[in-house]
Parts: sequence; structure tokens; C-alpha cells
Amino acid sequence: MIIIIIMWFGLKGSDTPLKVKNFGIWLRYDSRSGTHNMYREYRDLSTSGAVTQCYRDMGARHRARAHAIQIMKVQEIAANKCRRPAIKQFHDSKIKFPLPHRVLRRQHKPRFTTKRPNTFF
Repeated sequence: MIIIIIMWFGLKGSDTPLKVKNFGIWLRYDSRSGTHNMYREYRDLSTSGAVTQCYRDMGARHRARAHAIQIMKVQEIAANKCRRPAIKQFHDSKIKFPLPHRVLRRQHKPRFTTKRPNTFF
């Protein structure tokens, strides 16, 4: 008697796909000098997006190829558990972003002027 078992391992989608979440990624990678363990944090909408960010960031900062990186664990972490300042700076409820290209509205523009407008302040 032959028993065939077919198992399906599908990707589980996020409960809140439109909310930005914090992800902690534990990884090990092989560099030219040895093997290193790391913990990194990313903000993304999904786990797969955070993992993609991690691969690109490791390639940019450490010149680590994708085949040299082993991701051990990916976990969604709460805002108060974040360690990295680059991620913590986005947890401020009163965060402000500069508006570098400010264009005068029509009612405030002079009708005629002798110089070009300067929109970068």
C-alpha cells in the first residue's frame, strides 16, 4: 500500500497590509574575513519587503552577496522594542518633513519681475 501525502506551504499574508510595521531580522553572513551574526531592523508593509530591504542593504553596506546571507529569523516588533535610532526616529507622533521645493501661489506672485523665482529655501 502506497500513501502519498501532499502538503502545501503557502505564504501567509499580513493582517494589516497597509500599515507600516517594524521588523527585526536576525542573520548570519559570510564576509571575506569570516562569518558574522547580525541583528537589523527595517520598516516595511510586509515581511517579504523587509527581507528584500535587508538583502539590498547588506549588499550595499557590507558587499555581501545574497548566497552568502542566511536569514535566521524575521519577527514583527513593537515600537517600544526597537533598538536602532534610524528606526526609532519615525515613532514620533509629531514628526515633520521639510518642504524643499516651495512654489509661490498665484495670488502671492508678482505680475512682473526682473529675476527668476527661487523656489529652494
